[in-house]
Amino acid sequence: MSPRNAPRPAAVYGVDIGKNIFHVVGLDSGGEPIQRARFRRDSLLQFFERAAPAIVGMESCAGSQWIARRLHALGHKVRLIPAQFVKPYVKSNKSDIIDAEAIAEAATRPTMRFAAIKSEEQADLQALHRVRDQMIGTRTRLINQMRAFCLEYGIALRQGAGLFKLDLPLVLDDASNDLSPAMRKLLTDLFADLRRLEQRIDDVTREIAAIADR
Repeated sequence: MSPRNAPRPAAVYGVDIGKNIFHVVGLDSGGEPIQRARFRRDSLLQFFERAAPAIVGMESCAGSQWIARRLHALGHKVRLIPAQFVKPYVKSNKSDIIDAEAIAEAATRPTMRFAAIKSEEQADLQALHRVRDQMIGTRTRLINQMRAFCLEYGIALRQGAGLFKLDLPLVLDDASNDLSPAMRKLLTDLFADLRRLEQRIDDVTREIAAIADR
């Protein structure tokens, strides 16, 4: 192929991210579509390994951060766009290719607000914080449930997680209270669940501190 007939390199790519299939539209420097393609995950990275460095736009979503880090390492300028900012650039009926073209167009807008690309450590910290928050919520619900069960048998425990953990073992060991054998066993099992959950919260907290101290 002569240089005159060689395809023009894209200045901007829009990538519509799917679970396994990715649609890509490339725009030239004037904003005209010059490439449309469909890739699986491994072949998407191979395509961008061969492509000249360009702007690559993607919607910010669960799968975008890993791809963004890989493409950034290949020399591309990756722009992650919140989904609500892409919708105004969709010009016709929705399809994956049309979405990819809209993403490419949105990536070139000077007033567009882009999401940050997280490093692996930042992604790890975010995930650990989310899991820790969820476990703390589960702990609160578990304590409240056990407290309510005790009230159904005429036993009021002091407020606060620390005081609850001091009081419940005393209640379980007190054979003179009105707990039924089935409820006593249930509370014993739930309290063991609480102890295991708190150990996991402590483990995750240490993981967070270790990453933050690097």
